[in-house]
Amino acid sequence: MPVKFTFSSPMMKSWLLIHQTSRLLQKSENATLAKIGLTRTKQGVLLAMKNAPGPLTVTNIAYWIDRNPNGISTLVDRMEKDGLISRVRDMPDRREVRLVLTQKGEESFEEGSRLFQKLFRDIFSEFSEEELITLSTIMARARRRTFDLLKPGRPEEKLYILDE
Repeated sequence: MPVKFTFSSPMMKSWLLIHQTSRLLQKSENATLAKIGLTRTKQGVLLAMKNAPGPLTVTNIAYWIDRNPNGISTLVDRMEKDGLISRVRDMPDRREVRLVLTQKGEESFEEGSRLFQKLFRDIFSEFSEEELITLSTIMARARRRTFDLLKPGRPEEKLYILDE
């Protein structure tokens, strides 16, 4: 259980709760996906491969899931070894490779998605639809403001925003 700090400032209390909730969600996701041999980052790569605009390169997937391309490259190596994805050299630049889901990757993604949906339902079961809409609106504003404050400074830096 997270340490229970008490703050009189709503801003500080919100900041702490966001961090604690984020860590608990990550732990819950990893524990859920461990049942089928995945991690939340591997599931994120599979999700990106199912939804990101192509061509699906390591760099594109890294941007889509907001990770470093070098780290994703190493993860892709492990996922290829696990039979979840394969590399195809059919890009105009022969140094680049396109990533493709294998049948095992498709099946793992579908099972991971089912487990995630159950986890989400369990976590949010006590919230009304109105509360969830309010929560997502507030979190989207906080995410946008945080991203704006980072001032990425590179035109290729992207934040993929779903359904805003």
